[in-house]
Amino acid sequence: MALRTTVDVTEFGADPGGTRDSAAAVAEALRTACAVPHPVTVRFPPGRYHLYPERAERRELYVSNTVGADRRYLSKTVALLVENARDLVVDGRGAAFVLHGAQTAFAAIDSADVRFEGFSFDYVSPRVVDATVADAGTDGVAAWRELALPADTRFRIDGTTVTWLGEARPGDGEPYWSGTDAMEYTQVHDPAARRTWRDRNPLFDDVAAVRELPGRRLRLTYRSAEAPRDVGLVYQMRTTVRDHPGAFVCGSERVEVRDVSAHYLHGFGLVGQMSRDLTVRDVRFRADPATGRTSAGFADFINLSSMAGHVRIADCVFDGPHDDPVNVHGTYLVLADRVADDVVTLAYRHPETAGFPAFRAGDTIEFTARATLDGAAGHTACVTAVEGPHDRGDADDRRLMTVSLDRPLPSDVTPEHWVAENVTATASVAVVGNHFVNVPTRGVLVTTRQPVVIENNVFDGVTMAGVYVSADAEEWYESGPVADLTIRDNTFLRPATPAVLLAPTSTVLDPAHPVHRNVRVSGNEFMDAQAPVVRARSVGGLAVTGNRLTGTAAGAFPEAALVAAEGCSDVVVEGTCGVLGP
Repeated sequence: MALRTTVDVTEFGADPGGTRDSAAAVAEALRTACAVPHPVTVRFPPGRYHLYPERAERRELYVSNTVGADRRYLSKTVALLVENARDLVVDGRGAAFVLHGAQTAFAAIDSADVRFEGFSFDYVSPRVVDATVADAGTDGVAAWRELALPADTRFRIDGTTVTWLGEARPGDGEPYWSGTDAMEYTQVHDPAARRTWRDRNPLFDDVAAVRELPGRRLRLTYRSAEAPRDVGLVYQMRTTVRDHPGAFVCGSERVEVRDVSAHYLHGFGLVGQMSRDLTVRDVRFRADPATGRTSAGFADFINLSSMAGHVRIADCVFDGPHDDPVNVHGTYLVLADRVADDVVTLAYRHPETAGFPAFRAGDTIEFTARATLDGAAGHTACVTAVEGPHDRGDADDRRLMTVSLDRPLPSDVTPEHWVAENVTATASVAVVGNHFVNVPTRGVLVTTRQPVVIENNVFDGVTMAGVYVSADAEEWYESGPVADLTIRDNTFLRPATPAVLLAPTSTVLDPAHPVHRNVRVSGNEFMDAQAPVVRARSVGGLAVTGNRLTGTAAGAFPEAALVAAEGCSDVVVEGTCGVLGP
């Protein structure tokens, strides 16, 4: 058995007492550990470690679903960077990481057999303001609201405008970020009802005066007299630029994240990109109640783009994101030009995704018609060479790549009408034993042709579909079809209608040539659901069997009404308990 070396971060000057910036010491300790040629553990003695961005590692990285090819955000700051390492464990032993400014909390880049475990992390004055309407009323002439703010929220009042300020940067005292009033995005959280939804923000409409009150409160007085009716609601406001991934796994194999408390994820959650085999287990994505915040993420919690091997997400809590808790997908590249019969130019088309390699030599590529997204009617080839984006640094156009194939494409594969997907970079997925709550969007999005199992999860009051399967070559360009999907033994509490949604963006529907195939929805409980609980479009082989309806709506719908199918074939709906027959 190989010797395992232990690297103690305090020997490099890291301060578990939380009085000094430990960024440089932690970076040096991790660089040392990554250079060890045999198994190594990086150990953090218990304590609080402050990590500022000024002395942390920086890398030029292009990341899926963030800022696309915008070079203003190319340089990323990474608090805990594991790079070019083999068999490395980051052992937090209960350590708490306090992050300042905009940073990726941790990353595994070009590494294998890496584990992050046993720590928590949070950010000081993150780019989300959670404003609670603590009180409201009217004197008959002017209405007013009192907003209670988290303790680390900084602001400046400029007449009737509130300017939100990030933490003061060491040295020059300038804020790490700023925004005004409602900023660019708002969602509303009802802590009593345990629900969160996207909505317009009325807090700064027709404001006549603003003043600060003791106890980190703001009083807003309005020109209208009607008393607000939103006492108790939390308006979660933020900017919208996803300049960093919250955590990052890139070009790596067999990475595990376990027993971690992620109190806030800046930017775009934990992003897995062009990697293989990832496990996320016993991770609590939830704001620390001691901070007074309810937002635990700037966008998604987990977004996996073009992953291979197997993905397992188990025994986690997903509470308080600003977008989807789990999204596993590939990327459709649009066929932009045929350079030759066996050489094509492919293009990233969504502005938030560009710059990283979608294909490598040896990968299998599949070309699919955008109108149908029917892979069975598409064309496959092997990639022999790629010219274009390569994750790091610069290039002439980060949105384009030239791909050489091992065989010619048929003449009917024409530019703009076809898209390409990397079949090799698709993963089997297990989403097991998780709890989803206070979600303003979908619970789990999954589009992969490998086997997928979603089981024994609780989806509590998810505002949109608990499980959503798309395949989108028109808007987000998130590929691809599902070929073997099992949704079983989950509990959908107070679900949206529908609770399960399969809706590719294909414009041509042919039941004989469906986008998705072999979908089973069985043994689930839908509490207080409305019909339909499953809506499916372009699915071949859909079985909705042995499910239960409970709560006030049980028995209210005929079984046939529980599934709405369009352009589907081989649909079976039977064995639902608690439902009256037709």
